[in-house]
Parts: sequence; structure tokens; C-alpha cells
Amino acid sequence: MPERIAQFITIGGRVQGVGFRPFVYRAARAHALAGWVRNANGSVEIHVEGERAQLQGFVDTLLNEAPPLSAPGPLAIRPCASTRLRGFSILDSTAASEADVHLPADGFVCADCLNELHDPANRRYRYPFINCTQCGPRYTLITGLPYDRPMTAMRGFTLCAACRREYEDAGDRRFHAEPIACPVCGPHLQFVSGDKTLSGDETALAAAVAQLRAGKIVAVKGVGGYHLMCDARNDPAVAALRARKPRPAKPLAVMFRDLDSLRDAVHFDTDDAALLSSPARPIVLLRKRNTNPLSAAIAPGLGEIGCMLPYSPLHDLLLHDFGGPLVASSGNLSGEPVLTANAEAQARLRHLADAFLHHDRPIVRPADDPVYRRIAGAPRPLRLGRGLAPLELELPAALAQPVLALGSHMKNTVCLAWGTRAVVSPHIGELDSARSLDTLARVAADLQDLYQVRAATLLVDHHPGFGYRRFARDSGLPLAAVWHHHAHASALAAEFEDISEWIVFAWDGVGLGEDMSLWGGEAFAGAPGRWRRAASWRPFRLPGGDKAGREPWRAAAALLWETGAPAAFAPPALHQAWAARLNSPGSSSVGRLLDAAAALCGICTEASFEGEAPMRIEACASDIAPDGTCIDAAALTLPLAADAQGVWRSDWAPLLPMLADATQPASRRAARFHLSLAEALVAQAKQLRGDTGIRTVGLTGGVFQNRLLTETAALALAAAGFSVRLPQRVPMNDAGLSFGQVIEFLYRQHTKT
Repeated sequence: MPERIAQFITIGGRVQGVGFRPFVYRAARAHALAGWVRNANGSVEIHVEGERAQLQGFVDTLLNEAPPLSAPGPLAIRPCASTRLRGFSILDSTAASEADVHLPADGFVCADCLNELHDPANRRYRYPFINCTQCGPRYTLITGLPYDRPMTAMRGFTLCAACRREYEDAGDRRFHAEPIACPVCGPHLQFVSGDKTLSGDETALAAAVAQLRAGKIVAVKGVGGYHLMCDARNDPAVAALRARKPRPAKPLAVMFRDLDSLRDAVHFDTDDAALLSSPARPIVLLRKRNTNPLSAAIAPGLGEIGCMLPYSPLHDLLLHDFGGPLVASSGNLSGEPVLTANAEAQARLRHLADAFLHHDRPIVRPADDPVYRRIAGAPRPLRLGRGLAPLELELPAALAQPVLALGSHMKNTVCLAWGTRAVVSPHIGELDSARSLDTLARVAADLQDLYQVRAATLLVDHHPGFGYRRFARDSGLPLAAVWHHHAHASALAAEFEDISEWIVFAWDGVGLGEDMSLWGGEAFAGAPGRWRRAASWRPFRLPGGDKAGREPWRAAAALLWETGAPAAFAPPALHQAWAARLNSPGSSSVGRLLDAAAALCGICTEASFEGEAPMRIEACASDIAPDGTCIDAAALTLPLAADAQGVWRSDWAPLLPMLADATQPASRRAARFHLSLAEALVAQAKQLRGDTGIRTVGLTGGVFQNRLLTETAALALAAAGFSVRLPQRVPMNDAGLSFGQVIEFLYRQHTKT
């Protein structure tokens, strides 16, 4: 008779909240094994008994057929004593001494649930909160681990008899699905408009659709927060949303029912379709069709639209019933984190929304929508959010102690790191308001609680004026400061473990540099922990300091004044202050060069949002092709020389007459400007290769969100024999800065030891 043996198996990685225990249960039953499975702190533990061949088949199934939302780590298998069990069961969760927590992200409804949602014979027909073990909310729902229903926002909803049967039936798709619900026992919708309140899912949904059809703005509660929604084809509705928010020009995201409904509005390929349809359901920037049916006010002056598909069953029903695309702008006050609580949303958005579509399932923590743009042949994250964050990353070496990196003032995220793990939070926002700072503190505490890790050190940017400085001081923890652009470079380098020496171009708006000027056009040579500034741009002084970021004409005036030329559009008093070096900090920022170029071309002199001028000048130059060809446009070769410190600097001055030449179309001037920046970058790279022998070039920082510039430079670099690297998982803008701070600190730590 074959020998009966027993094994104890531990599986780490993302194995909680993704249907892993039911999967183990079914696999064990399929292989006729006895034992049990349970959640521990962040891992799954399995005791299994049977014949050796059966056990091997079971292990193969665990490795090869795991649930699609899971990401299991290596299996740890050891022999153990047989307890002569006769069946296989799921046990209650237990707490282990050392937590190895991996939080699952939120996911859109799976195909099975979607079919049930639209099946009139199904008891969950048109139920806005349908889900199963394969899909649905996770990160925004979990209050703690181990992942069981009492540790979720669903703990207040008692299962009805039918849901209880599904939950306990090993053959059911909802076996141990913790957020399980139905119309009898689960959450429900509520519609509010003025003094009118309507309850009941169908009643509330119909009222919201009626408001949208009437051109009204409805605040709709989703999975990670609220959206402000209106008819994307209705010019007055879009104009009203812009006027109320206020958001005069910043592009608005649009939610489409399905891929077919996208085809009239934008161009997309199979890769774009796969990204749009993925469980994360991100916003993807896609090129407009000339004859698209959307309001021209969706993305005025730009060539792309931020498109998304429904990310919850509620949104699927809403788009289905409405019958057209809807604007889906974050439900917040501009720059603040997205709102999540019914009463707070109604209070803070009442001047923006005509009506509210609430529901009573609590959102435990906010998660705004993620954003992607395809650049140089791959989708690049511009914002981390619902469905993608918290983003878990492996560190290239172990930290001596846990750290919490606080990132940047703009596009803030925080990063908790310990051992060889790093976790980047969802997008928090700009830290200009008390609510943003409160959210940062809440997310920082929340990550430490969920992952059961306490930071021993806070990592901050060197800039003394960042909004989180008081939070950092009040924490009582030791602070370690990291230079802004070193963090950018290190974040990129950490994504490519096989490269030890880099030339990294870190181009962005502004960040405090080692000489206490405002950097933003830097090239570094070296590696994390030992970056050396090797190239930059001719410095110029910005009149008004921070004001230049929202008033591109100031950067234009600065360049003209630096070369002795007049700037008739600038007030004489400002020139006097600039000449006296009053509130006119020095800068080498390529982001501000883009601002100046947009102003000189007449494309954008006043910006209503951060980055507007660079976005507009890129769109204006859209005739240019990535290989550098353009109608009657050619790059200007810019001088390159070393300064007294040995830093190679490109001179932007030859660009000014071309940019100011109003006899030439703005599109041609914009195109030549992009070509010239790309050529200057390649010239710097070639010079640094000659100095260092390094042939790997990285491109990071917010400027390289500019697809035109990035693809033009990347193609020219490759033609010159360089290996080119861009961020893949971590945003290249300031949203990736917190992760970069961790990497820079880690390598400084290892350099010291």
C-alpha cells in the first residue's frame, strides 16, 4: 500500500484577498488529499496529507494554476507528522509572530460576475456591488489582516441565508469571498439632490441617469472615492463643471462603456485595449480622432484624451443606462485627495454637484484613478492609484531598519520600506491644504498598521518649504534628507538591477539642488548613493520664484533678460527686482525652458494648472515625428561647454530668436524647439560617454512625460549606440520620488558599511 505522508506548506506573496484559500481547497479535493488551509499574517499555511504522487500533483497545481489576481511567492515545504485527517477544510485565520503582508489591489468585476450582472434570471441582476473571489474591491475595503470578513468594510453587513450557502460551498465561485453581498443583505444606493432623497438601487440609479441626461453634474461614489460626472458630449455641462471646480483648462478624464464606444473618439491598438480592460481599469491617454463626438472642452488645446472603462459594477450600470460617455473627474477640491465619506463629500462638493449618488459601503482609504501614457513603445505610469497601489517593489539590498519616505510636495506619494521590500502608496496629491496633509498622515499610519511595520527614520526632500516638514518634525523620528534629483535618478536605476553605472538625465520643473539653486535639467553619472552632477543647462534667474510655474511669461522674460534682450510684456518693476536679484532664484530647469518656449510662441502665457505650458507646446508640435522629421523643421545645434566646476552646460540662448519669430507658425517653432532639446541631450550624452565610458542612459523626471521629446531623444540615443532606459513601474514624475528616496538612502547606508 502506498505510503501516506504529510507536509506543511507556507506560501507568501500576494495570497490574501484573491481567492487563494478556496483555490487551495479545490486543488486539495481534486487530488484527494486531506488537511487544512488558513491565512496567517500575510501568508497562507497548508497542512496536507496523502500519497507522495498526489502531493506532488497538488504542489504543481499551486505553482501553475494560481488565481489571476494572486502573486504567490516561493513555497516553503517541510515534512510533518500525519494527524490522520479524513477531509480538507478551511480554518479560521491565525496570527503569526512575523508578518509578511502583501495587500491585494482593487479589481474590476470578472467576466463571470459581469454576465450575472446583466442576466435577468440571476438573483444579483443589476446589483451594483456584485463580486466574487476573483474580483472586486480589496485595498479600499480591508481594515486589517488576516483578510477575513470582520476585517473589512463589509463587517456591518450580515450575510443572508443564500449568500451564506455560497460562502460555505467549496464548489461555489464565492466560497470564502469576503466582500460577498446581494440585494438582500448587502450595500445599497441612495440619490440626493437638494432636499430630495431617494433610496433603492434602481430608483437611485434612474434618478442619477435622469440628472446626467438633463446636463447636470452628479457626484458618484465609487470604489476608492467620488467622481464628478457629467455628459461628456454636452458643452454646457462640461463648461459648468469647469466653472464650478474651478478647472478652466486642465484635461478631464472620460469614462466609456466599452471598447466599441471608444472607437469614435480616440485611436487605440490592441495593447491599449488590453491596458484599458485590465482589472486595474486605469486612465489611459489616447490620441483624439479629428471627428470625435466629445465636447471640445474635454481637453482643450491638447491632442489626447484620458480614457477609462467602468471600474465598478455601479459604473458599468450607469454607463449602460446613460448610453454615452461620461466625464469622470476626481471628486475633490482641486489638488486635494479624492473624497470618500458620504457626509463629507456632500458638504465639500455641494457647490460643484447638482446631485449625489451615494452608497453605504464604507471606503476605508482613498484611492484615486491611476493614469498611464504610452511612451517609447510601452505604457508608463503617470499616477499610481486604485487597482495598482499600494505598489509593492523588491529592494536590491536589505535596509538596516524600516524607513518611511515622504516624497515630494507635488504629486505626493509616500513609501514604506523594510528589509528588502518597498510599498508605494496611491496618489495623495499636492500638499497645499490641511486636508492633504491630514491624508498624508493617515496614509502613512495606515501603511504601517496594515503591513505591521514601524518606521525608525523618515526620509525627506532637502527643500525646507515642503508641506510635510511639520509632520516630519512632530513625528519625533530621526530625519534623513535626500536631494530631489538624486531620488529621481535612483528610482529609475532601481528598476534595472543589471546595470551598475549610469548616465541619467533628470529633467523636471524645479527641485532644490546641492548648490541651493533650483535644478531641473541635470545629467548625473554614477549610481545610487554616488551620483555626480556631470551636465546641465545654462542657468537663469526666475523672477518671482515659484510664481513662474503658473506664469510662463516670467520664464520667457528671464531668458530674454539673461541675454540682454528686452521683454516688453513684463512689468518694469519686475525687471528691476530681477536685476537686483530680489526673489529671483537661479535655475537650470528644462521644465521652465518649456514654459518659456510656450510663452514666446504665444501658446501659453498663463497656466491654470501645473504643467499646462509644456503639455500645450508638445500638442502644438504634434506634426513632428519621433524620428526627427517634420515639415520644414530642423534642430538648432546648441553650444556645449564645461563650467568652472567641470559641469558640461548646454546654452539655450540660440533658441530665443527662433522662438520669438512670429513670422513662422507656432507649430514649426514648437517642433524645432523639441528637436533642439533632444539634440542637446544626445550631445551631452556623447560628451559624458567620452568622459566616463558609460553607455547606458536613463531618462526620468516630469519633463520626460513629454512623449514627443522622449521618443525623439530615445531614438537618437539608440542610433548613437546608447542603451536607453525609462521607468516601467514607478512614475517618472514626483510621484516616484518617495521610492527614489528609499533607494538613495539604502545605497548611502551600504556605502557607509
